Amino acid sequence: MKKILIFNLLLLSFLACNKEKNEKIVFPSDVIYSLDKWKILLGDGTYKESLINYKKDDFFYVSSDSKGNWVVFKTPNAGVTSRTSKNTRTELHQKKYWTPEIGGKLTGTLKIQHVSTTGDATVPSSFSVVIGQIHSDEGHENEPLKIYYKKYPGHKKGSVFWNYEINTKGDNKGRFDFSTVVWGYDWSVVGPNSTTNPKEPKDGIELGEEFTYEVNVFKGIMHLTFTSKNHEKATFSKNLLVSDFSSKKDIPQQVINLYSSKRTVSEEKENAYSGELMYFKQGAYNQANGQSTKSKIFNGDILKQYKNGSYAEVWFKESTLGAGALVDENPIYASHVIPFFDHWNLILGDGSNAGIANNFENKDFFFTTNDGTTDWVVFKTPNAGDTHGTSNNTRTELAQLKKWYPKTANDKLTATLKVMNVSSTGDARVAASHSVVVGQIHSADKHENEPLKIFYKKFPGHTKGSVFWHYEINTKGDDNAGRWDFSTSVWGYDFSVVGSEENSYPEEPKEGITLGEEFSYEIEVKNGVMNLKFRSKNHKTKIFTKNLINSEYTTTEDIPLQTQRLFVPIGQDGVELADAYLGEGLFFKLGAYNQTNGKSPEINKNWCSGAETHGGNLKKQYEDGNYAEVWFKKGSIIINDNAISNKDYFMKND
Repeated sequence: MKKILIFNLLLLSFLACNKEKNEKIVFPSDVIYSLDKWKILLGDGTYKESLINYKKDDFFYVSSDSKGNWVVFKTPNAGVTSRTSKNTRTELHQKKYWTPEIGGKLTGTLKIQHVSTTGDATVPSSFSVVIGQIHSDEGHENEPLKIYYKKYPGHKKGSVFWNYEINTKGDNKGRFDFSTVVWGYDWSVVGPNSTTNPKEPKDGIELGEEFTYEVNVFKGIMHLTFTSKNHEKATFSKNLLVSDFSSKKDIPQQVINLYSSKRTVSEEKENAYSGELMYFKQGAYNQANGQSTKSKIFNGDILKQYKNGSYAEVWFKESTLGAGALVDENPIYASHVIPFFDHWNLILGDGSNAGIANNFENKDFFFTTNDGTTDWVVFKTPNAGDTHGTSNNTRTELAQLKKWYPKTANDKLTATLKVMNVSSTGDARVAASHSVVVGQIHSADKHENEPLKIFYKKFPGHTKGSVFWHYEINTKGDDNAGRWDFSTSVWGYDFSVVGSEENSYPEEPKEGITLGEEFSYEIEVKNGVMNLKFRSKNHKTKIFTKNLINSEYTTTEDIPLQTQRLFVPIGQDGVELADAYLGEGLFFKLGAYNQTNGKSPEINKNWCSGAETHGGNLKKQYEDGNYAEVWFKKGSIIINDNAISNKDYFMKND
């Protein structure tokens, strides 16, 4: 009998263990089948691009009730936020982009399980969570749609409403949201003081009560539909191409009441979000924080916040992403991130000409990536490869297809970027070592010189590098051997600051730019004058001007001291045409033009870096840091109607 009992106990134990082994883990991708079209940012700052068979306890996982499985999006009042946002999120981010003219569709069936129980009742975003969005990826990156759920403590019912944020005319300081009620109140209904709530809405939605939203953008019109078993269906439409708020008289009273006592509100662009790349977001974007809403955050301790009700939790059981209107169902191309590729010719780091780069990528040189919040276009090029034209340096670089003339020009190029790598080797005494050119103006005529090159340079072992720009003279006479550059510092050093020995570096610049630090440049040429503007969040804005049709360097006496030290000793001592680049066709360039090469410094102590090239082996150069890599997230180009085809230049240099 005793033996039988022991056997039965062992059998039960075996069956229990076997059951546990055979129990299938349910992932969010088993519930929402469209997760291959999304990436996610979690409330602890975790970023994940592939969501198939992925979950993370406490933030993104599956739970169930009597109706089946749900995907849980949970995020605390305080965690790791995204970019400039004050609020944490466990939120999906659509991988593909579209414009209002092209359109897209998103649906979600969900229930809110929790919103923060603390906050300031006079602040509209207190006790709320955003459960769906349309976000712009251009301009001010504002949000033409945010769908909210909000419930005050002590209330049984909460409100569902949606906000439209204007695409602000001018700077973005005067932006505002206009809120529209679905069920309950809009977000302008607040308490009379920080601890007193308004009356409970009669037709609100309870925690745990299921409802559905549908967002359908078609031919520039955003159509919204909200349905719930116990509530009347609600539908709305909003034009995303023509603004309702383009003048002061159009600003609604709701907005005046909420914003005017705090700051000035602005008008919207007349064409609103026309032409801007957009994407959907969905999940739990917690609007309660320890700053503006004064919600409790327990010093950021996530488990304490969860224990004490300081979090948002949203369950989705269905989510669909409309396919027909999307830009592309394939991987995101650079032309989706920077939509001006019809104006450019692309040269890659292996010397090949890729032409116009719409819907094009090359994983070694030119592709897209995401840093957790934003898509970037990557330009990557080794120290040694097949170069283009007469250059000693490799490039993955865009060149403008049309040329223009400085005297009649009204042309502009803007770019926002961050440099991710410059060569780890090179002779420190050579001025071009450890540097990359990220923007240019190039001549297509005569000597084909460069009135502008924008550099980034960082010595090994330094945290900060330098940004500077060059003007290359348009040399007088037929012989261009005497040409030289004059370098001007933006942040950090100029080109002329070099090391005392091959591996001995100058002091690190105090006001330099680190790898991965975002900055932007603006180049405008108008009536013969080049205007440059450089911006960075942590640095002073710098502005420069240079006349391109009236030279400062027409005699040997005009040659600057910097040039006398760098170029004159190696025989580059020319003078410039009196009218500089007048009458020459010019064009913009943008990307990664690697200035570090394997040529011996004995050839030219300014441009021949003597860097490691591993015999031109691309893989080894990339593995050992002997390459340049630059990421761009924004760019725009304004071309004067007088610009003409630059085809002859590319045929000549192919």
